Amino acid sequence: MITPAQCRAARALLDWSQQQLAEAARIGNATIRNFESGRSSPQNATLDVMRRAFEGAGVIFIDENEQGPGVRLRKMNPDEGRRPDQLTTENGR
Repeated sequence: MITPAQCRAARALLDWSQQQLAEAARIGNATIRNFESGRSSPQNATLDVMRRAFEGAGVIFIDENEQGPGVRLRKMNPDEGRRPDQLTTENGR
């Protein structure tokens, strides 16, 4: 599924707080906080909704290999993936 480090890294790539991820995945903030700190391991269904929230925002999960698991952002169209607070007259909105 995803690791705590991938979760933290994905949030950083998107500049999301734990609360923003909780809202996007429709789960509790404490679930994310405890997962990222290693205090608990959520059920696979919870990890799946977290992953889908990230993927919907453009995160690609890189599976374990010789270098370890990771994340990156996919290349997006200019208007794809923007949150309402990111829209400005400069980006055409």
